[in-house]
Amino acid sequence: MTMTSAMPASAYTVLDSGAYHASLLTRGPWHPAHQHAGPPIALVCRAIEHAAAAHGLTHIARLTANLLRPVPIGEVAVEVATDYAGRNAGHFSARLLAGGKEVARFTALAQRENDLQLPDGLPGHPLPLAPMGPEASQAATFPFASKHVGYSDLVETRVAHGRFFNGPCAIWFRLRHPLLGSEAPSVYQRVAVAADSGNGISAILDLKSYSFVNSDLTINLLRRPQGEWICLDARTYLGPNGGGLAESKLYDIHGLIGRATQSLCVSQRS
Repeated sequence: MTMTSAMPASAYTVLDSGAYHASLLTRGPWHPAHQHAGPPIALVCRAIEHAAAAHGLTHIARLTANLLRPVPIGEVAVEVATDYAGRNAGHFSARLLAGGKEVARFTALAQRENDLQLPDGLPGHPLPLAPMGPEASQAATFPFASKHVGYSDLVETRVAHGRFFNGPCAIWFRLRHPLLGSEAPSVYQRVAVAADSGNGISAILDLKSYSFVNSDLTINLLRRPQGEWICLDARTYLGPNGGGLAESKLYDIHGLIGRATQSLCVSQRS
């Protein structure tokens, strides 16, 4: 499929079986047959949100994805379990399945939301803002964008600070297409789609010469995000033993919402 072909309407569609079919909008930069991890993490986040809401727990405070195998572009299924649900917090786990195999495993913490009046003058408050707002930031495209439909077509990106794939930078993300069918994605799903890109936007190695794939993602959110735009202010740190860490401060237009971290497996391409 090329850019002259019809663009898929959404990242996923629901199948009669209750499973989901991934469109080419989910394609990532590492392999043409594999999804970028952001969309499937967001799809699982959606299922966890629904399970948590049944207990009155509406804030996803933490979401951890353990990426066991590449997620193929095709049919995937999601299974969610409630490990514990109390009055104010609940723990949930989930599995993402493809081709009869478990390709990712998840845990999440959901909390009950309550209005709370904080005292004035707290250190670090009011919460800091992103380096620049989305309206003032310049539109930009992922360096791996090509004639093939993929993740770079699913999201709109704007640069608030730095440059793509050139060290520390801050990038605003907004979904161009729905995650699932015509359903409006939640703010948590918007964060999940974007947060897995921290290691890419802040890359300090040449993508053509090195692989620096993340095997996990942890998102911690101190409050409910607001609006369509999510900013990642990301940086990459590399160790001498093939390991690394990508760390992103997460913002909406009102300020800091949390952080995301990714453990990297770094290797030189042959």
